[in-house]
Amino acid sequence: MSTVTTPPATGTVGVQPPPPGKGRSGPKGSSVGDVAVSGFSHLFLIVWGAMVVLPLLWVVMSSFKSDAEIIRNPLSMIPDGLHWDNFSRAWSNGHFNDVFLDTIIIVGGGVFFTMLLGSMAAYVLARYEFPGNRVIYYMFLAGLTLPVYMAAVPLYKGIDNMGKILPFLGHNQYAMLILVYVAWSLSFTVFFMHSFFRTLPSTVAEAGLVDGCSHTALFFRVMLPMAKPGLISIGIFNVIGQWNQWYLPVLLMQPESGETKKAPIAQALIDLSVNQGYRSDWSGMFAGLTMAMLPVLAVYIIFQRQVQAGLTGSITK
Repeated sequence: MSTVTTPPATGTVGVQPPPPGKGRSGPKGSSVGDVAVSGFSHLFLIVWGAMVVLPLLWVVMSSFKSDAEIIRNPLSMIPDGLHWDNFSRAWSNGHFNDVFLDTIIIVGGGVFFTMLLGSMAAYVLARYEFPGNRVIYYMFLAGLTLPVYMAAVPLYKGIDNMGKILPFLGHNQYAMLILVYVAWSLSFTVFFMHSFFRTLPSTVAEAGLVDGCSHTALFFRVMLPMAKPGLISIGIFNVIGQWNQWYLPVLLMQPESGETKKAPIAQALIDLSVNQGYRSDWSGMFAGLTMAMLPVLAVYIIFQRQVQAGLTGSITK
């Protein structure tokens, strides 16, 4: 006599359905603590976003106002009319036509050599073991703890002494400020790229060496392209930091008598606001601020996906 067995109602033999409230995902399975943390995080991001966006929006809107409107109602976001002449006046009074070229030359050279030297140093420190490796790495990290204001006097004297020996490194020279920018940005670049190079697979490097690559060719042709997300991220940070730098140019860009002053855009903004005397060209100053920050905002908006990929690359690899 045969016995007929009926399969379990769940449709899967030997698998018990999860108890109520267990193994669920989504809002129904979330605990009260998770909901509270998520709500606090969203609230914090909203407040932080407002603190960043609203001042920028206020500066842009103020650049279209007249001086009387700015003084009468400074907190108003909506201007009565669009005063485009503020930008032309700021462009001419602040010598933006000259300082834009100076800024592009200085920041372009500074970022290029910072990325080149920083990535090379970070790669060697991350991928090769040799005596003194950690000492050199910690020396770079120590550079992050030194405020540039503390090094103002020795930096000025050092540039002055170097200018007597090498004239192209003297005051009011492009090469001098590019060199200082590289030294100022190198510590964070090495710190960031060191962590990124350590996440790259060693098998690719070993395969390149087996195929006959030299160490130099391996770096430039294999490892550096693999580190592209990290390079873009740290490159954007260096562009923003060097574009907005004002203290080093004010300290070091001192023209001799008869020379034309070379200055980055931050110095032009200072001249625009300080050298007004008894005049008050607030609308022109806000227009100059808007022109100074728009290129940096445009660069960040264009490359924001690459920046996010570079910042999260070392976590997801």
